Amino acid sequence: MSLARYFAITENKTVAKFLIAKKVAANFTSTDSLETLWQQHTKCIQDFLNLEPQLDSGTASFLRAKPEKSYLDLKIQIANEILQRCHLCSRQCCVNRLTDQLGYCGCGNTLAVSSIFAHTGEEPELVPSGTVFTMGCTIRCRHCQNWTISQWKETPLEYTPKELAAEVENLHTTGCRNINLVGGEPTPWLKHWLETFAYVNANVPVVWNSNAYYSPQTAQLLAGFADVYLLDFKYGPGNCAERISDAPNYWQVCTQNLLEAKKYGELLVRVLVLPGHLECCTKPILKWIADNLGLNTRVNLMFQYRPEWRANELTELQRRLTKTEMDFALRLAKEAGLKNLANQAVKSY
Repeated sequence: MSLARYFAITENKTVAKFLIAKKVAANFTSTDSLETLWQQHTKCIQDFLNLEPQLDSGTASFLRAKPEKSYLDLKIQIANEILQRCHLCSRQCCVNRLTDQLGYCGCGNTLAVSSIFAHTGEEPELVPSGTVFTMGCTIRCRHCQNWTISQWKETPLEYTPKELAAEVENLHTTGCRNINLVGGEPTPWLKHWLETFAYVNANVPVVWNSNAYYSPQTAQLLAGFADVYLLDFKYGPGNCAERISDAPNYWQVCTQNLLEAKKYGELLVRVLVLPGHLECCTKPILKWIADNLGLNTRVNLMFQYRPEWRANELTELQRRLTKTEMDFALRLAKEAGLKNLANQAVKSY
């Protein structure tokens, strides 16, 4: 079944990954080099991967003592080190965000939130979804439907990790099936999210709702933290990503992160069909998913594109999809052999 472990968490038949990470012991100090911390991280992920199936099958008890320092604590320490020369996304701006220097995304060191609410417009298996929209983004989609968030055109609400953890607990208590980390883009705020979930005790799955344009280091930090990777797959292997979203090397980055996500969590892939981009983007995307992630991968083929923000700068983006294009996209998915397709959810881009 698609997202089987996710559903098991929502039914309290097993536990969310961040809770398991709290029970895996880590051996490090605050003065360790980043290289040493990563070496310990490699050991801890193996310990995590050994423990997780035991907890899922009931052969190990979750009621084990919490270690003095945990795998989650180690992730926080590494993320904190990374922020001194920030390379959480593929741009690797290398600014010192701990001193509030700003890179491409515009994010500093104080968690900035646009809104927090129970979202009912996501995929059926996710709703109601406890969404937290954070400010800033690592790419510049000219057609962005959340451009007031991604481009800092709103006045954000500032949260400490402990304050945001209380919001997370409240979302879960009031009936949300998951906590959906979205934006903008959650990648710049990964350190703050890890710190937030250090305070969370509720057994709630973490949905990493991302443009997938993040660094290999972020991919490693997500392992053992994200339960569901809700990743956009926006563009084919040509130059569309750079031309439309200022995202160089997008295909290589996105495909690698999708492969890493499949190793460590459950996948739900969103493919926004753009007018005029069926052959160059939609077709190779769907074929790559079928060939590399499997025919049963949960794919949301999205037809709700509408011109927003700076879409009028590109001729092909100045209109909505035609019925012919939608039918063609569905035919491409069928030809690729994809068997677990949805196209009813709405997402703001």
